[in-house]
Amino acid sequence: MAKRPIFLPYKEYPFIRELIIEFEWYPGFAKSQAQKSIASQHRAAIAKGISRILEISSKSFDPLGISLSAFNLKINLENANTPGMSVECAFQGSKVFQYGGPYHDLYKVPSIEAKKDPRIRNSGDLVAFNFLGESFPITPVTVFYDWLYITALYQNPKLSKKLLNFEAFSDIAFNPQKSLNCQARAAALFVALNMSGEIHRVTEDKKYYFHLLSAPDKRQIKGNEKQLTFGI
Repeated sequence: MAKRPIFLPYKEYPFIRELIIEFEWYPGFAKSQAQKSIASQHRAAIAKGISRILEISSKSFDPLGISLSAFNLKINLENANTPGMSVECAFQGSKVFQYGGPYHDLYKVPSIEAKKDPRIRNSGDLVAFNFLGESFPITPVTVFYDWLYITALYQNPKLSKKLLNFEAFSDIAFNPQKSLNCQARAAALFVALNMSGEIHRVTEDKKYYFHLLSAPDKRQIKGNEKQLTFGI
């Protein structure tokens, strides 16, 4: 058995509800094994009343979920020398460490190479982000990754419009015991910001976005959901 989160959008701060689902895990690296685990998790979630779940990863049954993987979803910014970089490359290449970085050359490599670049693991503690020369904070802990993902989604209306048809999101590769950032959570945040009417402003005003996601009023959501925290 395994326990993994399902992310649900919520129209008020903190904008995401996290429901931990216990389900049968199918070990192994084959895509077929991962898809068995996805199906198992979704069945368990449906039994709890959660429906219209989209798996967002390269292992997804749905082509939309594959397209929305951070390895595949592209972000384009004006005046960028490398338009069309993946969210994963943008994130990894923007990390500033205690002993190195940012490694902007990672903007131009395949996503898997950016994620596995040894400098990411061997440059000391993460201290900041620098995206195309602009500095971003490392707290709240997921706020920069989420901003990249939300921006990329906003730039891809054909994908984001389809995303709004779902009410919950999973990522079978995400283990909250090992990682902080999650594409499924970022997708849920995008939907939540649409629900709350904030999506246009947060994609046009970065300062407002960071202020909104750093709000001090961390209201507890009642029920079985575990509230996400946006800080260390």
